[in-house]
Amino acid sequence: MKLAIFAALVASASAWTTPKHFEVPAAVKAAAAGVAVTAGVAISPAFAGDVGAGEQVFNANCAACHAGGQNVIMPEKTLEKEALDEYLAGGRSEASVMTQVTNGKNAMPAFGGRLSDEDISNVASYVITTSEAGWDE
Repeated sequence: MKLAIFAALVASASAWTTPKHFEVPAAVKAAAAGVAVTAGVAISPAFAGDVGAGEQVFNANCAACHAGGQNVIMPEKTLEKEALDEYLAGGRSEASVMTQVTNGKNAMPAFGGRLSDEDISNVASYVITTSEAGWDE
């Protein structure tokens, strides 16, 4: 997300031209870049889901197949940190979990029509946070 914000800022800045007699000082350019990066850092945590709410969504919708971070259909494709790194399209990230939950894959059904975007974001936060801490069996 930070990279997308930064790229948009750079694209916007490159489209803006100054008159030939006006040169933007390097310090001003550096300060603007610093503000853009800082804003990206400050904004990105707001996009994280609610882990507690995600646990409730998980228990109600996912635990039948993924209790304890396992996978009853495809045992090697668990929700453990290493398996998410290896098997999850896009790698172990909330965005990748959100994509898989929304669209489904293989035997996993799509939940995009059943759960709200907020619920999907929350469950993705729960899965990533719990995979980092380790699942209780």
